[in-house]
Amino acid sequence: MSVGKLFTLARKQAGVRFTLALSMLMASLGTSIANIALPALAEAFMAPFSQVQAVVVAYLATMTIMSVVAGRLGDRYGLKQMLIAGLGLFTVAALSCGIALNLWWLIGARALQGVGAAFLMTLVMAMMRQAASEARLGQAMGLLGTISALGTALGPAFGGWLLLVTGWRGIFLIQLPLALIALILALWILPTPTINRKAPAPSVWQVLNAKLLPNLAINLLVAAVMMATLVIGPFYLGLGLGLRATQVGLVMAIGPVISIFSGVVSGKLVDTLGSHRTLLIGLMLLIVGTLLLALLPNWVGMNGYIVSIIVLTPGYQLFQAANNTAALANVPRHIHGTIAGLLGLARNIGLIVGASVMGAVFALGVGTEDFIHAYPAAIAAGMRLTFLLAGGMMIIAIAIAVPQLTGKGTG
Repeated sequence: MSVGKLFTLARKQAGVRFTLALSMLMASLGTSIANIALPALAEAFMAPFSQVQAVVVAYLATMTIMSVVAGRLGDRYGLKQMLIAGLGLFTVAALSCGIALNLWWLIGARALQGVGAAFLMTLVMAMMRQAASEARLGQAMGLLGTISALGTALGPAFGGWLLLVTGWRGIFLIQLPLALIALILALWILPTPTINRKAPAPSVWQVLNAKLLPNLAINLLVAAVMMATLVIGPFYLGLGLGLRATQVGLVMAIGPVISIFSGVVSGKLVDTLGSHRTLLIGLMLLIVGTLLLALLPNWVGMNGYIVSIIVLTPGYQLFQAANNTAALANVPRHIHGTIAGLLGLARNIGLIVGASVMGAVFALGVGTEDFIHAYPAAIAAGMRLTFLLAGGMMIIAIAIAVPQLTGKGTG
């Protein structure tokens, strides 16, 4: 192949990766950008927090419910075609959010946007898998981890700035031009693969029973633990350690920043060491990180919390890149969308478990749900109980993974 053709091919591949990355960024940004606007929405619509919270919950709920549906439709009617449909839906929903005249309109539009986000997150993973060579599949999954972390980290900061400059409507309307750019690029750049509508349906269940169930179970457990850090961390830092709100924000930003820089590196390690070895390393770091969170902050305060997060976060990125690579490697091309959808479903259920069940465990350890009036020692006790449980969950995850790892060190 001539140098000119190689350059053209490389430029085309870069365009595909950029388009898919932008689509993933949109979905993850949509997950976190609305949270900071909840007080402003409560004031604008004169509604209680319990109702306004549905603006966030509606997005997460429909994204969770539709993950597998999006993947199955992508396998049946074409990944590119369904990604374009998802981008179109996301764009219309963003506009509808921005012009909402009442709270229930906004909640409905956010639910619709969550459906679009399910198509984006699921089909981007499937298309990235198909675009990547076997030798660089880990890097492709690591890149998606980086982009997802970037969107999640940008949401609160970018949303807070927009809230000051444009008001709450700007938080949703800013997504409109970004989604339109992603839609145009998808139409123009992404290849249109051959659709195999006669692919045998039982193959999905064969793969699920043969190798995927452990990946899904571990994905759920890890997601629950990581969500616990996001939900419980601010309470512990603010009420247990007495940090100011700005300090809490800075400490909470450390994890996403580490994720941004460790995602691609994690993917390269997957390609070098193999997905199964890297998965084991990631889970070991998660065990150490959760046990450090249970003990170290109570001993040395904020610095102990930071050290624990520095250990925990790369472990999560290593796990995520390795687990997604292992799940999507060596499976039939015509079910990539469905497999990606199942991974998304397990992750989202884990996030819900982390927010609800782990939050309840924290309250049990504190001894009350009235955290504001609880003593710092009680908050510390809740933190310790929650992350000792999280460490136990990670030990269970390794127990699930070990049978899969035996004899597959280079997988």
